[in-house]
Amino acid sequence: QVQLVESGGGLVQAGGSLRLSCAASGPFSSSFMAWFRQAPGKEREFVTRINWSGDSTYYADSVKGRFAVSRDSAKNTVYLQMNSLKPEDTAVYYCAASGISSIRVAGYPYWGQGTQVTVSS
Repeated sequence: QVQLVESGGGLVQAGGSLRLSCAASGPFSSSFMAWFRQAPGKEREFVTRINWSGDSTYYADSVKGRFAVSRDSAKNTVYLQMNSLKPEDTAVYYCAASGISSIRVAGYPYWGQGTQVTVSS
């Protein structure tokens, strides 16, 4: 069974940076990895996705230019570098995996447990 484990969340001041990690294990053949986030009282929303070779990325407009997704295939790990953080970036961040490219929650069968990111003003 595919397992995804996120780490790296925490509390940071506005304008600061954090790097999230997502380690994948198990019979892993998913081609695409993504990050989603969910703020209190809101629906889970797409943040970014990357293909497994790392040469194709896609970002939500709200994070474009501030966040960067990358992967280390040797470690089966995907990273989300978050810069210039804003209070509205506060959410639980989830890693997800799929065999297809999608920006929809329903497109991802595998999910991590989430990691909390809190940005103070």
